[in-house]
Amino acid sequence: MRQMKSSTQTDAYGLILDAIDVGVFRPGDRLVESDLAERFGVSRTPIREALQRLETQSLLERDGRSLIVASLDHNQMAELYMVRRELEGLAAALAARHATKEEIQVLRDMVAADDALVDQPVELAKANRRFHQQIHLASHNRYLVQQLDLVHRSMALMATTSLAAEGRGRIAQAEHKAIVSAIARRDEEAAGQALKDHISVAFTTRLKQDAGARST
Repeated sequence: MRQMKSSTQTDAYGLILDAIDVGVFRPGDRLVESDLAERFGVSRTPIREALQRLETQSLLERDGRSLIVASLDHNQMAELYMVRRELEGLAAALAARHATKEEIQVLRDMVAADDALVDQPVELAKANRRFHQQIHLASHNRYLVQQLDLVHRSMALMATTSLAAEGRGRIAQAEHKAIVSAIARRDEEAAGQALKDHISVAFTTRLKQDAGARST
């Protein structure tokens, strides 16, 4: 019985987290225990525990007595990108060292398939997450994967994707190809730097998006 409860708690947490990740719940949306229980067909107790866990992880925040999906201010966004840049660079460097030939082929196949999505920012954003997650796994470092998973969950708190900027999809694809090429060559330094540069360009693009939004 205890194991069943643990599984239900995990399911409730994952269901809410995935809904935030894909944009069903956006920053500022209020999450109501009873509504979530009905939506997901889960009892209120695991929903309550899942919400507490998400609040602890700073993915939810208090608004009076209510819990809402957190949003990131400028400084928080800059901090997140700085951490992501370093961790992603390390993952790429370790992938260049440890990735199997099959994992490298999967990365190549992903990039090739994603070329068809350059003008579909929502779908490209999903593919982009899968691509980065594949690099994380190819690092063969479970602790790094765990930290990057939390970082990428926090990225869902941004209202838009940088891939929606005009021309960014094609540029990002070229950057992905350079990253995979360096990993395939087993060039750890080049792979790490290519991914760091990729994150820096994404951050610059997002800053421009935010500046444009403020001026309208």
